[in-house]
Amino acid sequence: MSELVFFSGTMDCGKSTLALQIEHNRSSRGLAGMIFTRDDRAGEGKLSSRLGLVTDAVEVGDGQDLYVYLVDHLSQGGRADYVIADEAQFLAPEQIDQLARVVDDLAIDVYAFGITTDFRSKLFPGSQRLVELADRVEVLQVEALCWCGARATHNARTVGGEMVVEGAQVVVGDVDQSPDEIGYEVLCRRHHRRRMTAATARAAALSPDVLPVHPS
Repeated sequence: MSELVFFSGTMDCGKSTLALQIEHNRSSRGLAGMIFTRDDRAGEGKLSSRLGLVTDAVEVGDGQDLYVYLVDHLSQGGRADYVIADEAQFLAPEQIDQLARVVDDLAIDVYAFGITTDFRSKLFPGSQRLVELADRVEVLQVEALCWCGARATHNARTVGGEMVVEGAQVVVGDVDQSPDEIGYEVLCRRHHRRRMTAATARAAALSPDVLPVHPS
């Protein structure tokens, strides 16, 4: 039975690396895949990981029907034994429905990869729809770490190294941006609540007795 599988996790936990590994494993066995992505750090039409691996992909546009795109590809003699959708949190809910239809009507496995919540700890609409529809939701076991060493569970947006909690849900950035740019950082829940990033915290001075610097 074909499946819609959602691989989720925080930033920096290896989602794109796993997507590339799945692509490699299947293509090396003679299978042909269709790779969708949106707003990848490497630029338009790319699926990349922070380890430096990259491959070509189909850049998904606003309002694009992924089911129709795949049917057209197959009708023109193309192959698609599986589908990979990276940065799936940026897809619209109706595009997730289209991926589910690919599984149900075309009997093709779909592997979707994305973060679940945004910098405000709110569900991305695409990720919410995946949780609702996926046959399986797999939380990646490669744990990203907060600057304090605890398991990172939250994504934070930073400007000048300081955490911000307002703004558009989607602003493309990366964890490796210079301090004066919009960037992202993974934090444990405690430091996300306190808005303590690596740049604003003095880790050596922290103790269990330190009170939050912001209201919870």
